[in-house]
This record gives sequence, C-alpha cells and structure tokens, in this order.
Amino acid sequence: MTGTGGEEMGAQAARSRALAVLRVRSRALAVALLPAAVAVVLLVGGATGRLPGTGWDAARWAVSVLAVLVLLAAAAVALVVARARPAATPTVTIAEESAPDLYRMVRDLADRLDVPAPSAIALTPDCDSWLEDRTHPAHGPPPAPRRTDPAVPGGHARPRGAAAPVLVIGSPFLWWMRVGELRAVLAPVVAGTGPSAHPDIAAARRFIRGLDAAVAVASADRRNPLSRAACAGLARVCRLLLRGCRVHAAQMERGVASAAAERAQAVDYGLRIAAQEQVGLAYAGWDRLLTRVALPAWRMGRWPSRLDVGVVAALTELSRRDRLAEGFASRLGERPACDLLEEPGAMDEAVSLLTARLFHGGPETGPDWSPVDWDEYPEEVVDRTWRTDAARLHRVLDTLGVRRAAEEDTAPGTEGPTLARVLDHLTVPTDGPGAAPGMASADGPGTLPGTTPAVGPGAPPHTAPTDGPIDPSRTAPAPQATPHPPTDGAPAPGDTTAPGDTPAPGETPAHPEDDDDLGGTTTRGAALAAGLSAQLAREEAAAQRAGAGTAAPATPAATAGAAGPDAALWDDGALPLLPLQPPRSGREILTAHITAMVCCAAMDTAGATPGLDWLDGPSLLFDGARAADLAPSVLSLVETGDPGPLRHWMTELGIRPEKPVRLV
Repeated sequence: MTGTGGEEMGAQAARSRALAVLRVRSRALAVALLPAAVAVVLLVGGATGRLPGTGWDAARWAVSVLAVLVLLAAAAVALVVARARPAATPTVTIAEESAPDLYRMVRDLADRLDVPAPSAIALTPDCDSWLEDRTHPAHGPPPAPRRTDPAVPGGHARPRGAAAPVLVIGSPFLWWMRVGELRAVLAPVVAGTGPSAHPDIAAARRFIRGLDAAVAVASADRRNPLSRAACAGLARVCRLLLRGCRVHAAQMERGVASAAAERAQAVDYGLRIAAQEQVGLAYAGWDRLLTRVALPAWRMGRWPSRLDVGVVAALTELSRRDRLAEGFASRLGERPACDLLEEPGAMDEAVSLLTARLFHGGPETGPDWSPVDWDEYPEEVVDRTWRTDAARLHRVLDTLGVRRAAEEDTAPGTEGPTLARVLDHLTVPTDGPGAAPGMASADGPGTLPGTTPAVGPGAPPHTAPTDGPIDPSRTAPAPQATPHPPTDGAPAPGDTTAPGDTPAPGETPAHPEDDDDLGGTTTRGAALAAGLSAQLAREEAAAQRAGAGTAAPATPAATAGAAGPDAALWDDGALPLLPLQPPRSGREILTAHITAMVCCAAMDTAGATPGLDWLDGPSLLFDGARAADLAPSVLSLVETGDPGPLRHWMTELGIRPEKPVRLV
C-alpha cells in the first residue's frame, strides 16, 4: 500500500468516526426536541378540532409543560457546553519575532507535507510534542491566518474564521536535539494539521472538548443545594454523551494519527529513527533533573533559571557514563535546535519558571523566592538545605529533652550543635545495665513491637542507588496531552541514599505518622522521626499562613518584557498541577536529616564542600570527588542504632563529630 493510499484510508476513517460523533450530538438534539414536537402535534390537533376532549386537553398541558422544561434544560446544557473553557496546556508562547528561524522551519515542513502551518508555536516543560486547538474565546483571539498558509489537502479551502492548531514543543527537545533531529520529530506532528482542518473532524473535536469542559464545570464544589442539583444533572447528561462518543472519538484520533504518520513518512524518515533515541534520552535526563536537582531548590524557595541548559549538562554526563550512549556526545558539534531562538536564555528562564509553577506551585510568596544560577546552586541550595535540616534536627532534640554536650561536663567549646549529640542519642546499648528501657522487644533490640525487625550489623542494609548509568532503552516516553511528571528516575518509596543520590534532605513535606511510617528503626529513632515530621508539618502550615494574601513577586521575565508563561491558561488556585513526589515516611525523613547533619560536620571539620551532580543532585565532595558509602552507614544507625559503620566512615575522612557545626 502506498503512503498516499494509507494517508487517504486513515483520513477517511477519521472522517467517518467524526461523523459518528456528530450523529451522537444530533441524536441528543433530537431527544431534546421530541417532547416539543409531540406538544406541537397535540396543540395543532386541538386547534383544528381533531383531538377534542378533556383527556386530550390534559395531555396537551402536560406535554407542553414537559416540552418547555426539556427545552430549558437542553438550552442550559448547550450553553454550558458552548461556553465552558476547554482545558489547555500551560505553555510559553514563542512570538514569531523571537524565533523567525523556528517558524520558518515549521512552515517549510508544512509546505513539504502540503498541510496548513500551525497558527503559533509554544513551549511546555514536557518531553513530548503535539497540536492543540486554542480557538475557544476563553483562550484569547486566535492568530490571523497568513496568506502563505496552504489550503486544506484535497482541494478544500480552510473554513472562514478557522485557525490552525498551536504546535506545542517540549522544551527539552529544543535544547538537546539538533536542528535536523527536531525537524524529523516534528514532521508527523505538523502533518496532523491537515486532518485537523477538516470541518467534520474539527466539529467533532469541539463537541468532545465542550462536553469534557462542562463536566469539569459541573464537578466544581458548590454550597447551594439547588446549584448542586443542577450541576449533578448537567454532569450526568454530559457523561452520558461522552460515553456514547468515547469509542468513536478514540478511533477518530487513531485515524488522524495514522494519516499524519503516513503523510510524514517520506520526510526525514531515516533521521527520525535516530531522533527517537534522543527522545528517550531527553526523557531520562529531564526526569532526573526535576526530581534530583530542581526539587531541592524549589523546596528552599529558589528556582533554577536554566533548567533546559541543565538538561544538556545532565545528558552529556549520562553520555559519558553510559556505554549505550557512546557516540551521542559527538552530535553536540552540530547546530542545536535552540539556536533557532533569538534569545534562548530568556525563553529558558520563562520555561523554568513555568516548570516550578506546575510541579511545585511556586513562585512562593515572600522575598526568598528567587532564581538561582547553576554556579550558585551548591552554596545557595545544597549548603543551605543541609544546614536548615541539621538545625531542625537539633531543635527537635531540644524538645525531646536530649542534653547538649556542655551539660555533660565535656570539654569547653563544644556546647554548640554537634554530630556526637545525635550519634549518642540514637546509639542503642546492646547489653549491660546502661541499656535504655523499652529498647528491646521480641523482634530484637531497638525495634518497635509489631514493626519490621531492624537489620543487624551483619546483614546488608538497604542499598542505595549506585552512581551507575541509566539504561536509555528502559525509558521510553509515552505521548501525553498535558505535561506529565516522569517518575522513572525518582527514588522508590523507602529508598534512602546518600546526598549525592537523592534530592536534598527535607525537601518533601511531612505527613501524619503511623506504625508503617515509623517501622524499621529504633524506639528513639521513631520518636525523633515523629518529632521531625511534626515540625516539618508546622513549618509548612506557618509558611502557607504567612503567604496567604501576599501577592507573588514579579518575575524577571515579566519585568523585562520577555516571554513569560501563559498564566491565562491555568488556574493559580490549583497549583501545583503535577506534584513530583508523595510525602516521605518518618524513617526517610529521619535518615535525610541525619545525612544532612553528617554533611554539615564534614564541611565544617574536614574541609568537604557542597556540590552538584547533574544526574543525582546535591553531592558531598572531598577534594572534588564525591563521597561514597555514606548511605549504608547512616542506615545502620537509623535501623539498628549501631553507629560503628558511620564512625568508621568519618574517621577515614577526618570528620570530627564532637566539634560544633554552623547551622542556619
């Protein structure tokens, strides 16, 4: 079968399914008009004397009232469906004057495919690209069609007033891919503007989007009982219509995709195969960058202003580590797709701010929310995060009544917060009269009754993720209609690693504690974990109260007149739309805070420095090299109360636990 024949078959299938969707709409209209038609027949019969009698008079009144009620209800449903605002992906629109080369490339691609060019181009923080219809009045006035836009394939001119969809491009593609690779990836996407311009397909899509938006309107929380009843009826009708359209709509979109793929097959087909490998790499790098690097900064009220540049650095590092990525770095000598932008730095900043809003909910209110450059990240984010968590750890120890070193008649000058205080409190005496009461149970020393037994010193602790490479073959992105936070690179629940392997300690909000949260640690560790979780919850609640009613600060992109996120496309009250990680357990919070305290002691007593690993986030550096084997030592202290492995690790590196450290 030829490409043209395949395209025609896919387009015909899409149009056939679009007509099926429109038939569902027509049937719904017919059902709404049926009582009115019956009422008209009865009224005409009465006026002409053909249907006399009290019975027919009663029927005329009943059917007429029913017809009026049904028509009013149908009109209300139709009005809501027509006026409801369809969902739109939050994006950063690229003006043509800020990216003439990119617009020229897309239009040349559309001319070669013989389809209408997209009406606009926008960036989104996702590893995917798609077409999005923004012709609804709530999305703003559509761009005026250009004279160079070709007619709809098949000899039909584009309907008057219709605008081509917007081309949404994942920002990591623009920075990581080369120009040729981006063109090859966008070819089947741009080819979809042809079927999208067909009147039946466009009408079917508008009907489905309207129903979906109406369901969202009906699902809004309302206090008025009458409004709730009306919304319940509206939602029931819209869901019934959506169920009737579901199969046809899915088959219609498959036909559109098939037609677009067949039409684009002759454009850069060989290069598209190689470009798909870069799609998988970009997905893996973006995932790691968000969960390991950006999230710690967002938790501290800072947002990295060059996330897409960080993707390039992360993927370059991945190419260096991973044998499967050998040869990928050689392509860096080719022209990057971000060169198609006039001001890639300003666009990167705008996308980075949008990313923070979608995945974290920022910008936070208050003076601390500000951008941070990558060269400032170790000091402004890593060091500050560790010292903040260490300070919280000592505050909770104070509330638990744990004495400081000065109260134990130790050497002068050691009255400040020390790591030794933490180690001594969590150490579990194994025998002798000094054993702490309540520290032993049937499950073994230092465990809570009914919880998971602690791992003994001779048993292997929970292993931390290694610094090894990612296998790109196991990270294949799935197309998404809205930004979707990848989770392949996120640490699994319960997995605790060194500061170079996980997001910075304390970055995840606490949640109510239960036995599962506090399992796998000692009695003292469980009490300390509960205190830390409660303290984190109080701090988060206080921050929310302090930020209530405070206007968000103006962003540099907005004040400079540069491109900024299209804030009109989403509701600020619903942010974050896509939170990255669930709350951590109490054991994870405790482990993170102890790790932070160890890192502070290493920096203040052994000359270690905070660092940034592009794939693993915050790192502890000794002479420029990442510290290893910290996670198993900390886990041994948390799970069994045995400080031996951690003390041995610190002795080898010259860390002095009895020395006070500087906290925030």
